[in-house]
Amino acid sequence: MSPVRRCSRTACGRPAVATLTYVYADSTAVLGPLATYAEPHCYDLCAEHSERLTAPRGWEVVRLSDPSAPSRPSGDDLEALANAVREAARPQERGDGTRGGGPRTADPMEVARRGHLRVLRSPDS
Repeated sequence: MSPVRRCSRTACGRPAVATLTYVYADSTAVLGPLATYAEPHCYDLCAEHSERLTAPRGWEVVRLSDPSAPSRPSGDDLEALANAVREAARPQERGDGTRGGGPRTADPMEVARRGHLRVLRSPDS
């Protein structure tokens, strides 16, 4: 027997990544992370079949997320990243009004600045 569990779908030999369980009393299909061990009334599914899963009419599909799985970035995450890149690429103004890499603030601890990164003076000096 192979140590890797395979997808339960007919003719699919891909490795399983999720477990499907039906709750007949609630007309619900529950798709969650791969179970620790194979259960007789559960179905292991590969990534493709778990993404394409649909339930019968009148049933609800509950998808439980796997906290250890990497999450996809949201639109807000991508926008924040784009804004950070724009800020880092923007030329900085020096204290004397000319463009350059000098500090923008009057923070006495700040020695230098590059984009959004700052070099701070040691508090001991």
